[in-house]
Amino acid sequence: MINNRSLIIVGGLAAAAWLASNSLYVVDETERAVKLRFGEIVEENIQPGLHFKVPVTQTVRKFDTRVLTLDTDPSRYLTLEQKAVIVDSYVKWQVVNPTRYYEATAGDEMMATRLIQPRVDESLRNEFGRLDLQQIIAERRDDLMTGPANDLDALMREELGVAIVDIRVKRIDLPEDVSSAVYDRMRSEREREAREWRAQGQEEAERIRANADRRRQVLLAQATERSETLRGEGDAEAAAIFSEAYSQDPEFFAFWRSLNAYRNSFSGDGNMLVLDPSSDFFQYLKSPTNRGLEADALLPPEE
Repeated sequence: MINNRSLIIVGGLAAAAWLASNSLYVVDETERAVKLRFGEIVEENIQPGLHFKVPVTQTVRKFDTRVLTLDTDPSRYLTLEQKAVIVDSYVKWQVVNPTRYYEATAGDEMMATRLIQPRVDESLRNEFGRLDLQQIIAERRDDLMTGPANDLDALMREELGVAIVDIRVKRIDLPEDVSSAVYDRMRSEREREAREWRAQGQEEAERIRANADRRRQVLLAQATERSETLRGEGDAEAAAIFSEAYSQDPEFFAFWRSLNAYRNSFSGDGNMLVLDPSSDFFQYLKSPTNRGLEADALLPPEE
């Protein structure tokens, strides 16, 4: 009896343990779950915590609701001007509707990524197709992906029950057959801009040089005018002084001027003058008195 009772107790405890293990389940903080009865959903979006289910007839499927990363392969897209670019991107996605996610993918994460990737590829192809290469280069990558991320998020929430948190571009490259042509065009554009700047600089230099030359001519003309004015005033003042001095004794002035003329005429060697002896040039050489004065003036001073 004791052995039978022990067996019953052990069996009861085992049954209780089995019932507890198959009736109770825990949903982690990073998970959401749905409850199924023979494959049909009977409870949606089960929150984290300890929950109860009916053994055998009911099962629970749990899904990771953390943000997951889908790293796509580099793809070739055409821009608005039919230029090819190689885009390497990745997608951040998250399960937000466990029921829709289970119905669309049976809870298979690999299937979900296979469904998301072509949608991302199509969205990026449309986005790059409406922009030219200059816009793609000039725009910030975050701004470039805002439109595709928002559109794809709304679509994926409805179709798969997942949210597209973000789409990021890691790298944008040009194909080898396009890179050379683009670089040549960029080089030509920069050379054209350099020529324009150089021409503008030369034009500005010529303008500055012409302005400096004009100012130089003006300053020289003003200085010349001023010097001529001062020289004329000086000559006029000197003439006035000489006139005043010579007017005090005109005869002596005439005599002195004749002496200077004689001195200058006979100072050189081998000079010859052909003049009429009766000309006024020799008037002071004819008078004895004046001749004596002239001779005294030509003699060296006594020591």
